[in-house]
Amino acid sequence: MESTVRSGTEALWAVLGGDPALVDRVEFGGVSGLLPARLPVMDLARATVAVCGLAAVERAGLPGPVRVDDGAVATAFVSERHLRMDGRAPVNFAPLSRFWRASDGWVRTHANYPHHKAALLAALGAADSVEAVAEAIGGRTAVETETAVYAAGGLAVALRTPGEWAAHEQGRAVAGRPLLTRERLDGAAPRRRADGPLRVLDLTRVIAGPVATRTLALLGADVLRIDPPHSPELPDQHADTGVGKRTAALDLDSPSDRRAFGELLDAADVLVTGYRPGALDRFDLHRPGLVTARLSAWGDYGPWGGRRGFDSLVQVATGIAVTEGTAGEPGALPAQALDHGSGYLLAAAVLRSLTEQEREGGSRLVRLALAQTGHWLTHGLPRYDPGRHLAESEGPLGRLRHAVSPVAYEGGPAGWSRPPGVAGADAPVWAGPVGPTA
Repeated sequence: MESTVRSGTEALWAVLGGDPALVDRVEFGGVSGLLPARLPVMDLARATVAVCGLAAVERAGLPGPVRVDDGAVATAFVSERHLRMDGRAPVNFAPLSRFWRASDGWVRTHANYPHHKAALLAALGAADSVEAVAEAIGGRTAVETETAVYAAGGLAVALRTPGEWAAHEQGRAVAGRPLLTRERLDGAAPRRRADGPLRVLDLTRVIAGPVATRTLALLGADVLRIDPPHSPELPDQHADTGVGKRTAALDLDSPSDRRAFGELLDAADVLVTGYRPGALDRFDLHRPGLVTARLSAWGDYGPWGGRRGFDSLVQVATGIAVTEGTAGEPGALPAQALDHGSGYLLAAAVLRSLTEQEREGGSRLVRLALAQTGHWLTHGLPRYDPGRHLAESEGPLGRLRHAVSPVAYEGGPAGWSRPPGVAGADAPVWAGPVGPTA
């Protein structure tokens, strides 16, 4: 485990521009075998949490160590499932947020938010019931459903294989870009004050962005989340990711609320956004010396650059749902790992940007997409490959492929001295001369 976990941590820390020597401060441990999947989900989880902790101790000037416990990591990556409010379990997916059979494959929809549900039903011309939506989607192809629902402002994604995503224009755009980008925009002085906590303005939704800001709040930041009054966060989602923060409602189309927001932004050190690319451009969010972190589903490039999206939909589009599926039916990762992993990675990027900013100045911009995290999960992390532990040999039974022995040590045998023979074909004698007994 240590080698694969460390390699993932080293790769992420390099992406963040950190000193490679600091990785030695990370200690891994805990119960193994958690978050089981065909893809290396637990390795992604450990590595993103590790670099977040590493960025925190670096910024605080602490020696470490950074302890990464598998049990704590796996529990945090499904935090929304463990949430209880007066004993009530949360609603993580609404009835119309699920897989559906189309005429030629599968589609997954996301209709947790009322406006997304309304757009889905309008696009399909369907009544508000599972049966009506199933019938409407069943009469369309998967891509027809995807196109119609997105055109109406809803969310639906056709299931694609890894190969189909690799050939898709958006898939090629994702594959051609780094996991995360960090930019210094100018030479402005940092906005950070010495007389108070870090001020983080939080314009994020759902899981990934709120996990990032929840983590910054844990580390001592004054996090103020802003939501539009007409579209508040879902109550269960807020209960899980709102810990450590303060929240306020502002309508940025209202002149008075817009002025109040501008005053907040003028005094902020960090701005974290999680809306689709372009959605906030009209509000002029740039301030000299600000650290801005932008999170999106698909990236701000390619034909899907302006699309909304969620972890579950990114898994479907990118082939992850096919990889994790069985018997011709799509599956899912054991956690919303793209969301949670992106959240901890984004928090780490903010912390590293602040550390670098204190030395070099400059407004900073960090950009990360769930699809990029998904690409790193499927292509950037080592996966179990049984072929590395198999051998072939010729013998009386023909060409045989077999597992190599796990018993290995310096100076030991590389393999067996002979292949298996035909059963019962050998004489009942020892192969060499019989010597005296000791």
